[in-house]
Amino acid sequence: MWWDAHIGGGTNWRRDIEEHLDAAKCVIVAWTKRSVGLEGEFVRDEAGQAKKRGTYLPVRFEAVDLPLGFREVQAISLTGWHGDRADPHFRALADAVRERITGEHLEYFPVRHTQPQVSRRAVIGGGAVAAVTIGGIGAWYFFKPTAAAASTTIAVLPFANLSGDPAQAYFSDGIADEIRSALARLGGLTVIGSTSSEAVRNDDAETAARKLGAANILTGNVRRSPSTIRVTAELIEGSTGVDRWTQNYDRAPGDTIKIQTDIAQNVASALRGALGLSARAAITLGGTADSIAQDLVLQSRKLGQAANTAESLRRRIALADLAIARDPNYADGYVEKANAHSGLSINFATTSAEVADQLAQADAAARKAVALAPRLGAAHAALASVALSRIDFPRLLRETRVSLALSPQDPDVIALASRNLGWLTSAEEGMRLADGGIALDPLNARFYRYKCEALNYLRRYSQALEAGRKALALSPELRSVHGFMGDALLLLGRAAEAKTEYQAIGLDSPFYWLRLALLTARTGDRAGAERRIAQLRQQLGATYSCEFGQIYAQLGDDNRAFAELNNAIAAKDPGLALLKVDPFFDPIRSDPRYAALLRSLHFP
Repeated sequence: MWWDAHIGGGTNWRRDIEEHLDAAKCVIVAWTKRSVGLEGEFVRDEAGQAKKRGTYLPVRFEAVDLPLGFREVQAISLTGWHGDRADPHFRALADAVRERITGEHLEYFPVRHTQPQVSRRAVIGGGAVAAVTIGGIGAWYFFKPTAAAASTTIAVLPFANLSGDPAQAYFSDGIADEIRSALARLGGLTVIGSTSSEAVRNDDAETAARKLGAANILTGNVRRSPSTIRVTAELIEGSTGVDRWTQNYDRAPGDTIKIQTDIAQNVASALRGALGLSARAAITLGGTADSIAQDLVLQSRKLGQAANTAESLRRRIALADLAIARDPNYADGYVEKANAHSGLSINFATTSAEVADQLAQADAAARKAVALAPRLGAAHAALASVALSRIDFPRLLRETRVSLALSPQDPDVIALASRNLGWLTSAEEGMRLADGGIALDPLNARFYRYKCEALNYLRRYSQALEAGRKALALSPELRSVHGFMGDALLLLGRAAEAKTEYQAIGLDSPFYWLRLALLTARTGDRAGAERRIAQLRQQLGATYSCEFGQIYAQLGDDNRAFAELNNAIAAKDPGLALLKVDPFFDPIRSDPRYAALLRSLHFP
């Protein structure tokens, strides 16, 4: 072996290099940022000579594009290699050298792609969950896909934040989210959801592909400074770890959106061929050309994932307003504003006037988003949320179906459709959509939660318990699941176990106390149930009239049950959406007043 560090003092170094280049049976050319740049003139000259003689063997030590004239020969990637001789990349290089020298054809070890293990913070909130271990196996094994992944299935992992500032994580994650959403809007691709992609963010490409059932993995990193944004993106074949496409971007900060669009177009072209005009338009649907406006919306979304407080919702509205002020045609900005106003109305409004005001602002923002981008499914989903809060069930059904038709791969849209259609049309449809969500986002506990709920409405309580256990295996902090599991146990006649599940909701939640009153009624303790209702009514007012109606239905007090449901109508209680399916209303379902109630609410 010879390399130019062996040149001795007093030697004519240029002639020495030429002699060894001409004598070598294999010339390894190390491609790095320096060797492809201005300083690499001699490297390119020597590589050209080796290529002419047929001894050229390229190795990529950094994620760079090879110079023109050298790209048709596949380079072996040693990006991120730290000297481990057992590394499959290094073994492939050694075999390639041996074959060049001996002329013997070797069966190569499959080259497996590995990426640097960047420390990343898992985001848990707003339905996002991280994978957890189950019995020493791991949740991914419990839920692993059973069928081979289609060649057009792709998972976009969160991009690594290399900016040196943890506060910039929202930006690197947000770029990946934007690319994921753009790809999901294209026909012919199946895009794994964000929650599952987040859960495998620290895995190498092959492991992530195996856990998610994805044929392709898009990964990358972002480094942002006041003067520059550097983005590296890499499309990797999941079964082999081989790069299908890679690109580095070194641009001004204002070019962020152009970078995202270029990545999405290149990935889509690599997986499904050339893109037409309609596909290119779909990639940018609802977006903006103003990178600062997009940055503000990315901050708002990250805040929504991290917290659900009145203060965080108001901050999200302020950020969305700033984005809209910069670009009044930014549909995604209006969607973000609408969802935050809906959140305030549902969770934090204290008077009917305040509820109405927040809903009016949510409705106006969502309608503006639809006007700007009629084919944006998320905008119609925002309108559906407003319709639910206003107990406008025909509009809720219409906007839910439109959102699902426009965005059939958006996990948020699928989740809402699973819930809404399970309530309004049939629990079977709700369960079917939950299963579709599981296929698209297999590590997302939310879909198992909705499946558990739908199975309760189908009166398949044992299966509901199984779905609930899977949800909790993925996301133990998803406390609402305990409520549905407790309902299943109570309806199976297992009251003591139901009480244990209800307690897991948390003593700080009104739903625990409401469910405890329901359990008391169902087990025949009329006096105890009446006492609990009186206490809850004093604390909660008419906010939970639907739940009070359930309790009276279980007590066999039909008149008071209907009185509570009428109170719920006056208060526009969204819980009325469950009237068609909820098993706790079965004792009064045959009463003619029940059918009349459904008609008055214009149920589909």
